[in-house]
Amino acid sequence: MAPTPGLSAVTLEPEVADHQVARLSGASTPGVTAVLRVRNEAHSLPWSLPQLLRSTDEVLLVDNRSTDDTPAIAVEIADRHGLGDRLRVVDYPYRLSRCGPEHLDTPPESAHSLVRFNNWAESLVTTSYVVKWDGDMALTRDGERALSAFGWQVQHRRINLRLPRHPLYVESDRVAYLDLAMRNREHFGHPVLPGFSYAKAFEWEFLLYPEGTPHHNLPEGSCVELKHLDDDEFGHWTDPDAFLTSARTQRKRREYMTFDAVRTGDWQQIPGLHRIEAPEDMHVIEYVVETWLPKAPRPLDASAS
Repeated sequence: MAPTPGLSAVTLEPEVADHQVARLSGASTPGVTAVLRVRNEAHSLPWSLPQLLRSTDEVLLVDNRSTDDTPAIAVEIADRHGLGDRLRVVDYPYRLSRCGPEHLDTPPESAHSLVRFNNWAESLVTTSYVVKWDGDMALTRDGERALSAFGWQVQHRRINLRLPRHPLYVESDRVAYLDLAMRNREHFGHPVLPGFSYAKAFEWEFLLYPEGTPHHNLPEGSCVELKHLDDDEFGHWTDPDAFLTSARTQRKRREYMTFDAVRTGDWQQIPGLHRIEAPEDMHVIEYVVETWLPKAPRPLDASAS
């Protein structure tokens, strides 16, 4: 097989002992740690970090080469909310392979691999349960309560957590577009026990877990995934054209199509997309997670508004 264009042109960096996967000894403390994986997420952290700090025992922020002061801004947000003691910040200095063909071309044991990155980050967790989190994921009011309640009940139990989330395309401080037809539920939480680790899949990393492990789903409307129209929201992919080549990337194809439709003003052609305008005194993200989604009738209406 010919090498995939992209990674072969990247100079691999020497690894250091501090970023080998750690093997912690001793019993873990009951509780939940959120591993918050970030790169240049300063614009999303005001909406994603406070809820996560309130609903977990610790947030382990793993910064990957940010250039926008993401770690410092995270510390400032945590301190401002009186939750600085729940935030721990570490650095992962290696350039990570992008999802898709570049990821496929990267050995899983490489420091550039998403597999190695996630396993290293989670090896630093000292609680009995871990949830992986992205900097653009914002819990709703109901989602915050649900995650907090799950945390004190799960303790050392062998159970995986699935989190439903809907993309929220942010046009401005007042206007955003919520995709309720996208019902994406991924594994985001698992116990810190042998047998639970990340392995390589075709486009991204995949959680391995013991056969028969039960799953718990947080309620729909628990979380939104922020997509800012003025950002390169698909820069972590080798090439968005790769979305067209695999049945495994149907969700990314819809996100890419929706992002373009909203940006060009053709949002009404996307079934299930709701245009939301916030009151003058409230940011649209705050309005969606605090008011609009919690008050929306269940089951959530996937028809366009």
